[in-house]
Amino acid sequence: MRTKEFGRTGRKVSEIGFGAWAIGAAWGEVNDEEALTALHAALDTGVTFIDTADVYGDGHSERLIAKVMKERGGERPFIATKAGRRLPQQSVEGYSAENLDGWIDRSLKNLETDCLDLVQLHCPPTDLYYHPEVFGRLDKLVEKGKIRNYGVSVERVEEALKAIEYPGVVSVQIIFNAFRQRPIEHFFKQALEKKVAIIARVPLASGLLSGKFKKDTKFEANDHRLFNRNGEAFDVGETFSGVPYEVGLEAVEKVRPLVSGDTAMAKFALRWILMFDAVTVAIPGARNPAQASSNAEAAGLPAISDSAMREIKSIYDTYIKQYVHQRW
Repeated sequence: MRTKEFGRTGRKVSEIGFGAWAIGAAWGEVNDEEALTALHAALDTGVTFIDTADVYGDGHSERLIAKVMKERGGERPFIATKAGRRLPQQSVEGYSAENLDGWIDRSLKNLETDCLDLVQLHCPPTDLYYHPEVFGRLDKLVEKGKIRNYGVSVERVEEALKAIEYPGVVSVQIIFNAFRQRPIEHFFKQALEKKVAIIARVPLASGLLSGKFKKDTKFEANDHRLFNRNGEAFDVGETFSGVPYEVGLEAVEKVRPLVSGDTAMAKFALRWILMFDAVTVAIPGARNPAQASSNAEAAGLPAISDSAMREIKSIYDTYIKQYVHQRW
């Protein structure tokens, strides 16, 4: 497992991390024992970055991570959490000093630690990025010793570009995969210049890029890939990266011939993300140890050929771009 500098923090993290949304909620039924073994398996393969949020299972994901940390002992990996989605309705006013304090205290308790490695604002409204006082409140939480670093998780490239104007923002988490390529155009260059870490989330387009889904695949009622298919519960870009399901299935079949030998398509899709130097860490989810180990193996795959990279760009331009490129 290769490691990379995590922006300006002085910490190094594995190129493949562990996205802990799926073990918390909204991805169908998850067995806690399997979730715990998945986390152990990821850490055993050299994963040193875990991403969670205070709302994943109403803190359940954070508490599972704390349990694994207690079971393992020794040096803790870099654990990133998020704050802001506990608001009943998103507003800039909701990101008050009092609310931020309360959310972070709750995460400190859930994660059983006295200081959080990284707190990310969790897809706040676009207008928030034009309110420096919110970032000033995060600076004060660093001064208090409650958080070591802060960053943002964004929906849109414009939000990412605005966020990194603030000197305290050390990282940006953004949807990036073969079906969401817009960050390559301008954002990656800016982030590299400012030494801002990039966390690539939804790296498999909610599983579309695993190549395992079909038109008649059934998703459970509590799986966002069913209940948020059209953005009914939150931003539709979070589900299948905003790509209409059947369009995505068609594009996947065009990608499939590019995957060589017995390489799993999911690993190929993760390796594609790692071809971009600006990306610090990709955070696929895993609900069992087999998935966790397979994800980690992506870092060891050989580089994807120039011709395959060009073909993936062509597939994106032909099938996907019209649905997602200017929207996010």
